[in-house]
Amino acid sequence: MGTILIVEDESDMANGLRDNLEFEGYAVRIARDGEEALQSASEVVPDLVLLDLMLPKRNGLDVCRELRRRGIDVPIIMLTAKGQETDKVVGLEIGADDYVTKPFSVRELMARVHAQLRRTASQNAGMENFRFGEIELDFKRQHAARGGQFLQLTAREFDLLRYFAQRRGETISRDELLDKVWGLRAYPLSRTVDNHIAKLRQKIERSPAEPEYLVTVHGLGYKFLG
Repeated sequence: MGTILIVEDESDMANGLRDNLEFEGYAVRIARDGEEALQSASEVVPDLVLLDLMLPKRNGLDVCRELRRRGIDVPIIMLTAKGQETDKVVGLEIGADDYVTKPFSVRELMARVHAQLRRTASQNAGMENFRFGEIELDFKRQHAARGGQFLQLTAREFDLLRYFAQRRGETISRDELLDKVWGLRAYPLSRTVDNHIAKLRQKIERSPAEPEYLVTVHGLGYKFLG
């Protein structure tokens, strides 16, 4: 069913998560601090990461940011404490896919794990190549070019473009993007989507202030005209 990396320094929590995940049929590895997490993920890339924010050596936000910098685009579910609202927002903006607030039920966590892995499998089974204007996208290899020149996109930006390409010409709400691209069914802030769209426009639009591909439909969301 896949391998899950648990990054958690509390032994009881880590062992409890491991027991439940192994019961569900997953292979499990455990890292006790941020440095060990990065080393483990680099040696054998997992299918999903459960990442605590409060870690020794390097905190969870640093680990998430570094994993994405290294091109490791597997789902990351953050394990957060109450009162870490700002960290949740930052985590989602730098590449995390979901978060669960401690204390959480095992049933809730398992549902989120299954949902993220289903989303990844669905995306990987979709279109492999797409072209619009001067932009060429290879979703399978996570490679992009503009006018024949390499274009650096994040894993989340590839996910967004794939979804927009599949729904081109349709108006897509922020809530739908959070649901289908991030796998978040209920999240109160739309800033995460807007920030990612703004950054993506800087890379694919000739004039980001006057976009021709990713256009805003005021009061509704976004439309892709590629």
